[in-house]
Amino acid sequence: MNIHILSLFPEMFTGVFNSSILKKAQEKNEVAINVVNFRDFSGNKHHQVDDYPYGGGAGMVLKPEPLFNAVESLTTNSEQRRRIILLCPQGERFTQQKAEELAQEEELIFVCGHYEGYDERIREHLVTDEISIGDFVLTGGELAAMTVVDSVVRLLPNVLGNAESHEKDSFSTGLLEHPHYTRPVEFRGYKVPDVLLSGNHAAIDKWRREQSLKRTFERRPELLEQMELTEKEQQMLHTIKKH
Repeated sequence: MNIHILSLFPEMFTGVFNSSILKKAQEKNEVAINVVNFRDFSGNKHHQVDDYPYGGGAGMVLKPEPLFNAVESLTTNSEQRRRIILLCPQGERFTQQKAEELAQEEELIFVCGHYEGYDERIREHLVTDEISIGDFVLTGGELAAMTVVDSVVRLLPNVLGNAESHEKDSFSTGLLEHPHYTRPVEFRGYKVPDVLLSGNHAAIDKWRREQSLKRTFERRPELLEQMELTEKEQQMLHTIKKH
């Protein structure tokens, strides 16, 4: 996968993209990440990328020329479908399902804005997607882009050590993930549940499913409304609700 990020502050990405899983993914050539300062494509001697909004109002608005020029500079194959993603509070709420969708693409371009907003022609005629990572406002799109890229890259083949790791993550199954335990068996009087020490894999799987349902019901009950539960899961959930 090729990922391009258009930002006015490319230095913000250095630590994140050169650490942990993202670094390993690049070393394995599973992903190539290119951060571009779109100020370099402003087309004027002062490298201006923003201007006052027509009609008045507070703040400055990003001009269309630098971003159109920057995206066009990345064109390598006019036939290849590209997802050009605008990070903004008005976008579609980012989910695990969206991450899985984007992980199927060959090329992603992320546009990180600043100031009051974007010239509307950027939304209408340049980008293919608008994404928000939550109902809050950030100083710019950089942190949102880092979040989305991290979420997508870990889904690529051969990136995680265990190929099944992401398949059982919270939200991947529609439910929150079950609790995890490791050594020691007892710590300060708190013990690991006996079922996890039993060696009975069927019982362990049942316990984990029950715990996922319980945790989802207690913390994110709206997720259950979107799921088609099996008859056994419905029985589990009925018992959970009774308690």
